[in-house]
Amino acid sequence: MGLEVSYGGVRIRVLRGDITAWSSVLRPSAIVNPANSLMIMGGGVAGAIRRAGGAEIEEEARRHAPVPVGKAVATRAGRLPVDYVIHTPTMEQPAMRTDADKVRKAMKAALTCADEVGVKAIAFPGLGTGVGGLSPDEAAEVMMKALKEHIDVGTGLEAVDFVAFTADLGEAFSRWASRLFGRL
Repeated sequence: MGLEVSYGGVRIRVLRGDITAWSSVLRPSAIVNPANSLMIMGGGVAGAIRRAGGAEIEEEARRHAPVPVGKAVATRAGRLPVDYVIHTPTMEQPAMRTDADKVRKAMKAALTCADEVGVKAIAFPGLGTGVGGLSPDEAAEVMMKALKEHIDVGTGLEAVDFVAFTADLGEAFSRWASRLFGRL
């Protein structure tokens, strides 16, 4: 793993690990929560963020609910080593199946939200790859293509990391990053 590429002035990396432990020297920074529209942070990545960062993250996010797929909200990050958590719904209800179009909308919404709050570095887990049911390859393709489109129209982001919890997701992220952005 450990792929690193540069595209349009943005450093793009694929890392393996726990997104709740991710941090950046670039500030402000954010991690992304693949949320549901109700902002209930029960399981998967959302549950891990709540456990590591504190219940106040969910409490703040729930004040914005319902958040439709295609929109995203930023909250403070509690005890996490970042400035924000960007909550981007990939599904309407907790533990629903999702699809590639919803993941594309969620990715675009998270990137737009990051620019709106002035984030310089952001980390993404797999969107829709857990209970959402998308394969790692399908999610990685949609996410990387949405990132490329976002960079092409202009962004304030300087670094985008894809943090894979599993080896197959890391391989899919690396494959699509290489395919779309090339190697350094």
